[in-house]
Amino acid sequence: MRNRLVSIEHAPLIRKFTVLFIVMSFLPFIVIAYFFVLSRTSGGINIPENALFLILLLVGAGTLAGFYGMRRSILKISEIIQRTQDTLTKEAPTLSNYKVSEESEITQLTHTFNTITQNLENNIRRLEESRRTMQYVLSKLAIAISSLHNIDNFLELIVEITTNALEAKTGILMLLDEEKQELYIKSASGLNKNFKNLRLVVGDEGPGWVAKHKKALFIPALNKAVAPTEENPFIPPLLCSPMLFQDKLIGVLVVAGRLSGGSFEEDELLIISNLASQTAIAVENERLNQDAEKTYLETVSALAMAVEARDPYNRGHSDRVSRYSVKIAHKLGLEPDLIKDIKDAAELHDVGKIGISDAILKKPTALNEEEMQVMRNHPIIGEGIVKPVRSLSRLCSIIRHHHEFMDGSGYPDGLKADQVPLGSKILLVADSFDAITTDRPYCKALSFETAKEELKKYIDIRYDGKIVEAFISVI
Repeated sequence: MRNRLVSIEHAPLIRKFTVLFIVMSFLPFIVIAYFFVLSRTSGGINIPENALFLILLLVGAGTLAGFYGMRRSILKISEIIQRTQDTLTKEAPTLSNYKVSEESEITQLTHTFNTITQNLENNIRRLEESRRTMQYVLSKLAIAISSLHNIDNFLELIVEITTNALEAKTGILMLLDEEKQELYIKSASGLNKNFKNLRLVVGDEGPGWVAKHKKALFIPALNKAVAPTEENPFIPPLLCSPMLFQDKLIGVLVVAGRLSGGSFEEDELLIISNLASQTAIAVENERLNQDAEKTYLETVSALAMAVEARDPYNRGHSDRVSRYSVKIAHKLGLEPDLIKDIKDAAELHDVGKIGISDAILKKPTALNEEEMQVMRNHPIIGEGIVKPVRSLSRLCSIIRHHHEFMDGSGYPDGLKADQVPLGSKILLVADSFDAITTDRPYCKALSFETAKEELKKYIDIRYDGKIVEAFISVI
């Protein structure tokens, strides 16, 4: 392959130094060799002044050219070192304190590249820490989220996990009160419960500024360490991110203080921002779900009222059953949450009758077997009506099984004894008592005393004895 001549200006440093060395040293060597040969052959050196001057001029010019070329190369190296050092000083301020003498360019270049390597290692370490932090947050959420029952628990979990993951002293999640244009604390970690009364006007302090401008805020630690207090929990170091849903402000997520001292890292602000965005989506979805559930619940309640309106003999039935059921539950010493479920289920237990035709529902005589089969579907229909409402889904089992008997002869599933939910057993006693003490087209109401005896007659056949006993004692 034919070698091509390449401009020395763009040649590698080793080639430049080789050429310049030849220019500086080869010509003087030729002159000295020439004088040596001339001396040996002629017995002396006899050279015209003009020729000697020309030779010295060429040697001097070559030396100067070599010196100039080498100086330019060294200056370029120094310029590269300086530019690199100026760039790194922005990322590593301690580099500006490093002073180098004129003879230590190689040392300076080595130090500069060591700093580059150290910065890369630090960046890799910070990225790895961020990755581990996100893994910690996601793993904790994955473990705990399945056991959460409402948005409040979810928000408390978000604050707690975020505070622990970033080793912060305090974590605060604030939601926006749109009417008052104020931020109020919804969940907090590391603060006294009384602190939840704090409200910030949009535009005030750190979180207020973030809410107004819809931008994240990162404030490093102050020179003097100050711990967050109940009067001002937003002491730096501070990370603060807006919770936005389609550019609509939902709230603000804040972490403040560092257990290990020092400041947060900027990449930790990215973690906070991502969590704030996902939390905003969850809060907004919950609000939409609540609106939908409220509408559906109102519809279900209207259906329950419509059932009673269709049958004049049933008017007030659900209220009376609910009242009886609550009395039984209190007598049995049940938990408040279960008592509320029983009360709500009693009010809706016959909503499934909306799916029963008037020909059956208002029939003035006793139902035949075929009509009874249709009527026995109303607990299933009722369950299907309340099931889509998340807040009512806990009532499904009580409503579905409120006609199951102790001996397994009830409907719709033929459950017996302990298979029947306690709430359903209570509902059955209350429902039966109200039915036999209310006038019907095909039978007259029994007196309370007769009705009590009727309940006792079917203990352990239809009814649970303990529940009948409790009911009779409070009626």
